[in-house]
Amino acid sequence: MSPNQKFKIVAIVGMPGSGKSAVSKVFERQGYRKVRFGDVTDEEVKKQGLELNEENERRVREELRKQHGMAAYAVMNLPRISDALQASNVVIDGLYSWEEHKFLKEEFDGAFSTVAVWAPPRVRYQRLKNRTVRRLTPDESKARDFAEIENVNKGGPIAMADYTILNDSTLESLISQVMGVIRALK
Repeated sequence: MSPNQKFKIVAIVGMPGSGKSAVSKVFERQGYRKVRFGDVTDEEVKKQGLELNEENERRVREELRKQHGMAAYAVMNLPRISDALQASNVVIDGLYSWEEHKFLKEEFDGAFSTVAVWAPPRVRYQRLKNRTVRRLTPDESKARDFAEIENVNKGGPIAMADYTILNDSTLESLISQVMGVIRALK
């Protein structure tokens, strides 16, 4: 952590349906300000006049990375992160690529940590099938997994996370694990 850096940044990483947003909410309830990387995708999809769906979101994510490099989302969200850090700790919901991870690790030195949220594909695919927003079929879920691993370098941040949370049982278990990470970060 740099001498002028008094707040922390925690990036939540994981595959679709692993529980990243649920983990982020626990951090928010503990006073962390959330920066959702996916907001950049949503804004661009809307700007292009497209419907928010898996196909358009994937195309936009990959286009933005082709245009701005694999660290695109970290770079594009840097003003939001820096602004939030003026007043509180920050939780990043949905860091994807290894390049984003390296960019933020270098930019914020010791103030930056990652938390991987892991659940097996069968559990994640069921969650994605049942959710109310951005619902995916099991085939769409599998295709998204492959695209994120192969095209977005998503495996690195998960493999190199500072903390890992197993989210394959109850909400109470998830919250308990997240609170343990929050205590460890203090």
